Amino acid sequence: MKGTKNVALIAIGALVLMLGVWGCNGYNGLKTADQSVKKVWSNVETNYQRRADLYSSVIKTVEASANFEKSTLTAVVEARAKATSINVDINDPESLKAYQDAQANLQGSFSRLIASFEAYPDLKTTKAFQDFQVQIEGTENRINVARQDYNKAVETFNLKVVRFPNNILAGMFGFKEKAYYKADEGTDKAPDIKFDIK
Repeated sequence: MKGTKNVALIAIGALVLMLGVWGCNGYNGLKTADQSVKKVWSNVETNYQRRADLYSSVIKTVEASANFEKSTLTAVVEARAKATSINVDINDPESLKAYQDAQANLQGSFSRLIASFEAYPDLKTTKAFQDFQVQIEGTENRINVARQDYNKAVETFNLKVVRFPNNILAGMFGFKEKAYYKADEGTDKAPDIKFDIK
């Protein structure tokens, strides 16, 4: 009788130990994946900041040009201010959408600014503008890679949150799926930005 009781206690102890190890590993895996998403999102923001900084340097070049259409420039300055003022909570799909919308608005207003350069051949030949052309292409590529990396990190995290048995731990500790970075409507077509420098 005493031997049976000891075997039962050992079995219960082993089960509790196994559940504890599984719980710790599962929780640590969720926390690691969560931190990975945060780190990769930070890379996305860094690349958007680089683009905003490049836009600023072109804005300064344009402002120095006399007779330039101030309304077009003002729209870009306002869109840049809005895009850089939004704080994103990657756990809140609405704030991520607001950030994406602000970035799309900035890119759209900047595209209109670039299109208006046709009327200003002296502006298009400045070294600052030519340097911008080279740098913005690289920056847009970095942004694209950073968004893809973010979506991969979100996929890894979300799979940990929804797959059994981790979904039990995720529910217990409040881990929820994160939103993917989605393409803006109509962005399946490349923007038509022409620099046509002669």
